[in-house]
Amino acid sequence: MLVAITAISLYVGSYFFAAVVGVVYAGAYREWETMVTRTALGPGGMMLIGLVALSGLAFPLAGWAGIVATIGPAIVLSLFMGLEYAPWRIGGLALFGLLIGAVITLRGTGTDGIMAGIYLGTVVWTTDSAAFFSGRQIGGEKLAPIISPSKTWSGAVGGLAMGTVVGLVVWLIVTESPWWIGLLLSMSISLAGQAGDLGESALKRHFRIKDSGDIIPGHGGLMDRMDSLTFGVILVFIVGALHAGFGSVARGLLYW
Repeated sequence: MLVAITAISLYVGSYFFAAVVGVVYAGAYREWETMVTRTALGPGGMMLIGLVALSGLAFPLAGWAGIVATIGPAIVLSLFMGLEYAPWRIGGLALFGLLIGAVITLRGTGTDGIMAGIYLGTVVWTTDSAAFFSGRQIGGEKLAPIISPSKTWSGAVGGLAMGTVVGLVVWLIVTESPWWIGLLLSMSISLAGQAGDLGESALKRHFRIKDSGDIIPGHGGLMDRMDSLTFGVILVFIVGALHAGFGSVARGLLYW
């Protein structure tokens, strides 16, 4: 269901996509809030979640100023909610605000954003799936036993190889840019995705929880489903922005 909604919103774009992005990351922040505080949501937490969701709609209207106008007050509110959890709350709000802006900027208003989204999603999810199956079938030495005992080097290598190959195929379909750039980008996105997965595993280990949430039965929470996208989104946003500017991130990613 999440994949279907994401695909439809990516195709439609505009405010619908921005609203979906805001709601999805607000759901992820809900999990972040309960993870770091280890308590049930209160009125303050609900307000923070609402402001994260609102930032998705604010971005198309005012750009990054819209993110500041919504996430900024949320950060101030988090300080009044208690200093004990303030650093974690601020970190989560800043991260999700950045991701919301980056994702909506990457989508943009043209078809380049659709192609960039398909390319990024394909590399990340292929890496995830290949890492799971190759690690399960081959096994072997653990990748990071303290952080995530189930992950193996065979899984990491299998995920990297398959994510890179499939990503390169998609690259050659959606753009006429040099193949070697697609190879390097696909490899980098695959590695970034695995780093994001390990990063969330480290967070869960720190807070002694198995899953970030239970919104997706049998698959954990939204953060569990999107952890691999976190660093991937940031990576392609930086690459695209540096190459073609903030107004043409998708084009900067795909066309060289």
